[in-house]
Amino acid sequence: MTDRLEHDEEELRRARIARRRAQMRREKERKRKLRRKIRAWVNLLTAVVCVVVLILAMRAILPKTPQTSDRKNVANPPVETVSTGIANVDDTIGEAVLTLTAKGEKVMVGDKEFWAGYEAVTVADTTAIFNEEVASTNAILINASTGEIVANRDAMTRINPASMTKILTVLVAAEQIQNLDEEVTITFEMTDYAYVNDCSVAGFEVDEKVPVRDLFYGTILPSGGEAAMALAIHVAGSQEAFMELMNKKLEELGLADTANFTNCVGLYDSNHYCTTYDMAIIMKAALENQICREALTARTYQTTATTEHPEGLLLSNWFIRRIEDKDCGGEVLGAKTGYVNEAGSCAASYGLAPSGTPYICVTVNANSSWRCIYDHVEVYSSYAK
Repeated sequence: MTDRLEHDEEELRRARIARRRAQMRREKERKRKLRRKIRAWVNLLTAVVCVVVLILAMRAILPKTPQTSDRKNVANPPVETVSTGIANVDDTIGEAVLTLTAKGEKVMVGDKEFWAGYEAVTVADTTAIFNEEVASTNAILINASTGEIVANRDAMTRINPASMTKILTVLVAAEQIQNLDEEVTITFEMTDYAYVNDCSVAGFEVDEKVPVRDLFYGTILPSGGEAAMALAIHVAGSQEAFMELMNKKLEELGLADTANFTNCVGLYDSNHYCTTYDMAIIMKAALENQICREALTARTYQTTATTEHPEGLLLSNWFIRRIEDKDCGGEVLGAKTGYVNEAGSCAASYGLAPSGTPYICVTVNANSSWRCIYDHVEVYSSYAK
């Protein structure tokens, strides 16, 4: 009897062990399947991420394909063409014919002759920019000696000028200021405006006394928001009052129908706009002013020593420094860049062709600052003669 009981207990023990081993095998198999599923999902997600990164990298490197409107006949205006004050539009054929008023004698800009007046004209040789190497959605190249539009891509379409706005800021300030050595005290209002709006800054500090001359370079070279605000407040007492002067200047340049500025630094605002054509005209006017021209064409500038900056600040125009070793045929002498999300990377530049002919180039909405530089290289090398 005892042997029988011991035998039954042994059978029960072995059955329990067998069930436990079977359970462990099932658990082990379940975990193995789970690990395989996790690895499969991880591999799939990794592949997706790699594909997305590759696509983004290629989009950043490769130029954009021109929009359909860019492939139309050069005479056809873009879909969103707005009145420029210099165009007579024949609605029956949808063609914009730009007319040039009497220009009179040419003016000297440095040692180069520029066309007089502030209107440019399309001619028989004006070319639409179909070049796929130019990624910017809007562009214009003007022969600054004759006032002829050499090449354009949607040049009359409204855009946001971003920090190219500061070209007009320094022009208006230069026409109002008599003493460039006069000191301006940097206030919290000036620096806080730049900080709150995430602007680029030159580096001036609150209570620092800065010569007006340095503010021009601080506004252009590093695109200093606090420097632009300092010029505006010094000239007009407030940015709002300064905006009246800026928009009055747009009227004087014949651009009021297509351009309107609401701030002096280039922050995005639906009511802050112009065209690439307008910006080229503003650039031309600024180049005619000596202090503006000196700031726009400076590669670097050392500000005056102050208590806050005993050695001064070293300011650089990185567009000029980065484009100077690129093969654009001639030489880019001056520039002002800009960027807001709504305008992409943009720039207005002044350059000389191999023949010595001066040109003004403006591009808007490149997908990176380097792409903007290469767009200017491509426009100058392809169209400037």
